Amino acid sequence: MGRVFDALRKSSANSESGASERSPNSSRRGGAPAEAVLPSARQIEEQLLSGSKIMSIPDNAANGSASTAHTADVPDGSALPGGMASRDAGATLGAAGAARAGGFVSIDISPARVEPHLVAISQPRSAYCEQFRSLRTRILQAGERSQMRAFVITSAGIGEGKTLTALNLAWLLAQSEGIRALIIDSDLRHPCAADYLGIDAPVGLAEVLSGQARFEDAIIRVNPAGLYLLPGGGQRDDVAELLGGPTYARLLTDARRMFDYVIIDAPPLGIFTDANVLINRADGALLVVRAGKTRYSAVDKLLEHLPRERVLGVVLNQTDETLESTAYYRHHYYNRTRLPTATTKEVEKEVAAVN
Repeated sequence: MGRVFDALRKSSANSESGASERSPNSSRRGGAPAEAVLPSARQIEEQLLSGSKIMSIPDNAANGSASTAHTADVPDGSALPGGMASRDAGATLGAAGAARAGGFVSIDISPARVEPHLVAISQPRSAYCEQFRSLRTRILQAGERSQMRAFVITSAGIGEGKTLTALNLAWLLAQSEGIRALIIDSDLRHPCAADYLGIDAPVGLAEVLSGQARFEDAIIRVNPAGLYLLPGGGQRDDVAELLGGPTYARLLTDARRMFDYVIIDAPPLGIFTDANVLINRADGALLVVRAGKTRYSAVDKLLEHLPRERVLGVVLNQTDETLESTAYYRHHYYNRTRLPTATTKEVEKEVAAVN
């Protein structure tokens, strides 16, 4: 326990000196003024995609790849399947509501169809969502102070809420003015980000890394927030080889150029080595732990093997502590439905506790 917070204390002392608070909505790449005239999103995407080393499929790719086999079935030339069966829980990429925006497939989702604990979507005015906004503010501050843009969200073990944390954080980042945010589902043994959003997306990162699909064809723009999602795709066993290879490194380089912030949902750090590889390629990392389940000794051991300058903090999930109500949240238009509670605590360095 002591070593965990010693590391966080040292990191906090370095990062907080001379820092000033800024509004999340004022965060812009390179510090450019809001009034500057910039190319359109479509122009940027077309320019970047045309120069990418991973945007095209090799000639010897499988004939049944998602980028070629279903192109004729989807409106506007989408390379994603158009004949998928609709799920009761959500939308499909071939549904009538799907369209292409800025070169990417665009889908509108309903708050009623997403995983209930995605409070950034289902309960945006709740006190629980405010905890994620606090976490978003810390990410934006890290981006401004240290030019951090790519963040890994991992956990000590399974079932600790890392994917929900990553999705809630990415959704709120995408809602910030002037920010283009991408979330990459890199937990290829158990990809579930698309499922939590109620989307059928069988083509994703696994197919891109194996050369069966193009990067731009696998990305989905999720509305109304405008969050960009690269789903995990099909389950794989050779995850370490895929994530540790040069193709993923090039993909991440392209993602940094195309988007302001990249959130990477990584495999559990305490079980697989994949997260270590991703953290070394990203700018920062958040470790999700579960109250009453994760041991301090386990967290301490995990942090010993991580580059301390990249560990931004620990997200404490599923605490028994109840959020204190304030007059602000007693207004009738706020949803007070009780969820498993979590609170944000300051423990030497910002340790965000979220549900």
